[in-house]
Amino acid sequence: MSYRGETVSEVGVTAREADVLAALAEHLTNAEIGARLFISVRTVESHVSSLLRKLQVDDRRALAAVAGLRTTPGSASAGAAAGPTQLTSFVGRTSERAALAAALDENRLVTAVGPGGVGKTRLALSVVAEVVDRFADGAWFVDLVPVTDPLMIAPAIAAALGLGEQHGRSAEASVLNWLADRQTLLVLDNCEHLLDGVVALLERLLAGSPQLAVLVTSRARLLVPFEWVFPVPGLSLDTDDGGPGDAAELFLARAAAGGSSLTAADQARVAAVCRGLDGMALAIELAAARFPSLGMDGIETGLADRLRLLTGGRRIDDRHRSLRSTLDWSYALLEEADRAVLRRVSVFAAPFTAAAAAELAGWLPVAGDDVQTILAGLADQSLLVPAADVSGTRYRAPEIIRQYGADRCDEADESIEVHSRHLTWCLDVAGALEPADDGAWRSAFDRVADELRSALRWAAANDQTRPDAYRLAIRLAELCFARGTPGESQARYEQAAELAADDSAAATALHYAAGAAESRYFGTQALALRRAAADAALRAGDRAAAAVDLARAAELINRAGGLMATPPPAGAADALLAEARPLAIGDPVAEARVLTSEAFNGADTDPATLLLTERAIALAREIGDPLTESAALDQLTSIQLAQGDVRPAAASALRRIELLDPLPVTAMSAIEFFDAYGMATDGAVAVGDLPGARHLAERLRDLPFHREEAHLATGRLIVVAALAGDFALVVTLAERFREGWERAGRPRANNLGRGAHAAAMVHGLRGDDEARAAWLDIVDAVASPIRPMPDRPYGEFFDALLLLHRGSADDAVRLLDKQPEQFRTWYTGHWVPWYAALWAEAAVLTAHPDAADRVRRARPMTTDNPIATAIVERAAALQVPGGDRDGMIAAAAALNAAGCRYQWARTLVLLGGAERARGEAALAAMRATPMAVPPG
Repeated sequence: MSYRGETVSEVGVTAREADVLAALAEHLTNAEIGARLFISVRTVESHVSSLLRKLQVDDRRALAAVAGLRTTPGSASAGAAAGPTQLTSFVGRTSERAALAAALDENRLVTAVGPGGVGKTRLALSVVAEVVDRFADGAWFVDLVPVTDPLMIAPAIAAALGLGEQHGRSAEASVLNWLADRQTLLVLDNCEHLLDGVVALLERLLAGSPQLAVLVTSRARLLVPFEWVFPVPGLSLDTDDGGPGDAAELFLARAAAGGSSLTAADQARVAAVCRGLDGMALAIELAAARFPSLGMDGIETGLADRLRLLTGGRRIDDRHRSLRSTLDWSYALLEEADRAVLRRVSVFAAPFTAAAAAELAGWLPVAGDDVQTILAGLADQSLLVPAADVSGTRYRAPEIIRQYGADRCDEADESIEVHSRHLTWCLDVAGALEPADDGAWRSAFDRVADELRSALRWAAANDQTRPDAYRLAIRLAELCFARGTPGESQARYEQAAELAADDSAAATALHYAAGAAESRYFGTQALALRRAAADAALRAGDRAAAAVDLARAAELINRAGGLMATPPPAGAADALLAEARPLAIGDPVAEARVLTSEAFNGADTDPATLLLTERAIALAREIGDPLTESAALDQLTSIQLAQGDVRPAAASALRRIELLDPLPVTAMSAIEFFDAYGMATDGAVAVGDLPGARHLAERLRDLPFHREEAHLATGRLIVVAALAGDFALVVTLAERFREGWERAGRPRANNLGRGAHAAAMVHGLRGDDEARAAWLDIVDAVASPIRPMPDRPYGEFFDALLLLHRGSADDAVRLLDKQPEQFRTWYTGHWVPWYAALWAEAAVLTAHPDAADRVRRARPMTTDNPIATAIVERAAALQVPGGDRDGMIAAAAALNAAGCRYQWARTLVLLGGAERARGEAALAAMRATPMAVPPG
C-alpha cells in the first residue's frame, strides 16, 4: 500500500472528505474535526476510513502527510507519505496472506511472530488491505516502535484512532469506550519491547470490545491462552514446479527498481544467494540494493565470506544470523563516515531531517556538510527510508537496522556521546517550540514528541543527566498541555517531581501537576497532588508555597466538589485551612490565597463571607496576582447571584475575563479559564445579552482542554442558541453534546443539565416528543448524586416555555409553583429573571388571581435583563382589557433588538392581524410547530 502521488480528485475524494483531509493536515483529532465541520465524530471516522482506502495509506499520520503534499491537477507529484506507508510494491507470499487472513476470520487475537527483517509488517499490511472490508468500523494501524514506555501504549492507540484526551478518564478508558461497540481490526506493530504492557492492555480491550480483532506483529509471542500464533516464515525459495520462489522474485524486483536487470542465466545464482539468506526479506533487499555496484560476483563473494561463519543452531537462529551477516556485509562496504552516520542516527525514535542528523552525527570522522549526501547514499542502499512531508525530506531507519546501528554505536563506544547530543538537541527543539493554536505548531510538536519522550527516558535513567531530564520533563509537560493532552502533561510534571534535585523544585512540579489534574476533572488526584506539593514545600522550608497549595486544596473542595470521584471527609476543608493559616503569615501571595479559600468556605448569604471575599480581591489586586483575584471574583459572583444582583454578578464575571485574557492557558491557570468563561457566559445569559453570551460560549468551547469534550464545549452554547431561537444550531450542537457525553462514559455533572434541557425544549417546540423524552432522560442521567441540586429553575423555565407554546398555560402555572424570590443560590440566581418572566406571563394567560401582583413583583427581578423585561411587559399588555397594542409592539421591538427570535415571533403571533402571519412564518422558519393562540 503506497501513496502514488495522485491528486485528490483523481482518486475520487469527495468535497467533504477533502475538508477532513485538510483538517488532518493540521493534526486535529476526530472530535476537533467534527467541531470544525459541524459533523459527528462517527461521520469523521467514516471519512477517515474512506480516505485511507482511496489514498492507499496505512494510518492517519500518513494521511496528514498526504494532506500537506496533495497536489492539484497538472501539478507535480506529491511524493511519498510519511508513517508506515510502503514505497515499494509487495512481492509474493500468496499462501501466507491467505492463511493469515483466515486466522483473523477465526481468532480475535493473532500474533504474527518472526525474527526481525523477515517481513512481518509488510505481510500484516498487505493482509489488512484485503480484510478491511470485513470490519464495519475499519482497521487501525499503531506503530509501537517509537513507544518506549508501557504507560504510553494506550495513548499511542488513542492517537491512531483520532482520540484526544477526555476529562475524567484515562487514555485507556477512552480507547475502551471507543472500541466497545465497534467492529474493528486493531494492528499493533513491533510489540516485542513492550510485551507485558501490551498483554495487560489487550486483555482489557478484548474483554470490553466483543467485536474487536487484534493483529500483533512481534519477535516473540504474547504467551496468553487466547492468542493464535502465526509463525512468519522466510520468503519461499522455490515453487512447487521448481521455479523461482518469492525470495528470488523480490531480489529481481528490487534490482530492476535500481536500474539493473538480470538475465535468465542469473536466476539460478540469485536463487542460491536467497537460499543462503534463508529467505529473509530485509537481507535480500539489502543484497539487491548492492547489485548495481557489485554485480552478482561481488554479492556472492561478499556474502560467502560472512555466511561461511554460520554453522549449526536452530533454524530461527540461522535466520537471525543470516540477517546479521548481511547487515555486517552491507555495513563493511560503507565508507567510514557513512558507517558513523548510520550508527549515530539510530538514536532517533522517529523520522528525522538531514539538519537534525548533522547536529547529532556531524563529528569526526563525519563533516557536518556531508551528512545530507551520506543520508541519500544510505537510502540508496536500502539502509534508510526517505519520507516526504511538508517540512521537507525526512529519513527513518527500519527497526532492525536501527537496532543494528545502536549495537554498532555501543561497540564504537559512542552511545553516551550520541545520546547526550540527542538530549541537547531535544532540549533546544523543545525550548524553541512556542505554543500556538494552529496546525503548524501542532504538526511541529507531533513530529518531535516521540524524540522528546525517548530522550527523557534515557536522561532519567542516568544520574549525570538528571538535571537535564528534569528540565526536559517540565518542558514536555508544558508542551503537552498546550497540545491538549493534559493527562500526559500531569504525568510529566509528576515525573519531573521525581527527578527534581531538591524539594523546592519538586514542589513546583507537583503544584503544576495538580493544576493539570484539575483541568482534566480529576479532583481527587488534584487534592492528593496539592497535599504532596505542600509537603515538599515544607521540607524545602518554603512555608508560603505550602500554604498556597493547602489553601488551593481547601478551595477545590468547596468550589469544585463535583470534580471529586468520592466526597472528601467532613471537615477536610476546615483542617486544610487550619494548617495553611499560620504558614501564610507574612507572605501577601499566600495570605491572599488563604483569604480566598476561607471565602469559599463560607455561606454565600453570610455577610462575613462577603467581607472575606472583598479583602481577598483587594489584596490580590494590590500584589498583582490575577489568578487569585479571578478566584476571589468567582466567589463574589456567587454571592451577588445569591443576593439577586444579576448585573453586578455579570460584571464580576467579565472582570475575570479581562484579568485572564493576557495570560497563557497553562496547567496553573486552566481552572480559572474554564470557570471564568463558563460563569461569564451564564452572567451574560442572566442579563439577556445573547450576542455576548454566544461569544463567550464560543471562547469556552475553544479552550484547548475542551477539544475532545463536546458535551463540555457545547453545553452553554446550546442554551444560548435555544434562547436566541437558533433551533437548527441547537439540534446540531445537541448531537455533538450527546456523542461527546456518551464517548466520555456518560459522566454525571450538574452543569450539563442546562444544555440537555434546552435541547429537550427545542425538540418539543419542533413537535418531536420522542426526541424530547430522550433528552429529558439525559437531563436525569447527568444529575450528580454527590451534590444534588434541589432547585433547577432553568428546567422549569424550558418546560414552561414549551407548555405556553402549546397553549397549556394552566399546566405552566402549576409547574412554576415556586416563588422566584426563594431562589437564593448562585446556581439558581442566573435564572431568576427568566423564571420570573414566565411565572408572570403564565399567570396572566390563565387570569390567575395573583396575575397583577406577579407582574408587579417580576418587574424588579427582570430589570437587568431586557428580554425578561420585554416578556413581563408583554404580559402586562395582555392583561389590559382589550390588549395594549402599543405595549405589545414595543415588547416585540425590544425582543428583536436583543436577538431573541423565538420570543419576538411569539409576540407577533399574540399581536394578531398582519403581525400574526409574520410571526407564524418566523416560527415555521425555525421549524417550530404552530403556536397555540390564547383565547381573546
